[in-house]
Amino acid sequence: MMGWGMRRMRGEHSGETPFGPRMRRRLFDGEELRLLLLSLIADQPRHGYELIKAIEEMSGGAYAPSPGMVYPILAMTAEMGLINEAADASARRSFAISETGRAELERSAATVKALRERLQGLAAQREKTDSMPVRRAMHNLRVVLETRLGQEGVSRDTLLETAALIDEAARKIERL
Repeated sequence: MMGWGMRRMRGEHSGETPFGPRMRRRLFDGEELRLLLLSLIADQPRHGYELIKAIEEMSGGAYAPSPGMVYPILAMTAEMGLINEAADASARRSFAISETGRAELERSAATVKALRERLQGLAAQREKTDSMPVRRAMHNLRVVLETRLGQEGVSRDTLLETAALIDEAARKIERL
């Protein structure tokens, strides 16, 4: 699920690998994201940008929902009476949880716990795989592959030898 060099999973994109964007399904469906947002608002009143940043921090920077996902869910959640606009000195609309929202969270406690654990898992995975030297080396490999294999007259033998070298490196890394 996680890719090297992943910066953010936005909408249908899971991030960027050294080889370009990678497509995947969304990390959370609308209902899951609604519950996660509701739980964060229960922790403390927040506005949309703070919610996006909180989720990004919980995932260790591996995931941040897009504003196009968050703000419509907040509007729907407010219409459902689960959150209310909170008094805030800033120009941003902050939200606080309502009693109905607290009851919803109590009913969905196990789901919310699993959603938070999913974000913690992403953070742990990112910590393991987000190594600058490894990203640099993968970038170097990409550049060399594009340069060398992009030249005219590259033979099939060169392509096969290149694939064999990459496979050998993968096997060695797997044995580490």
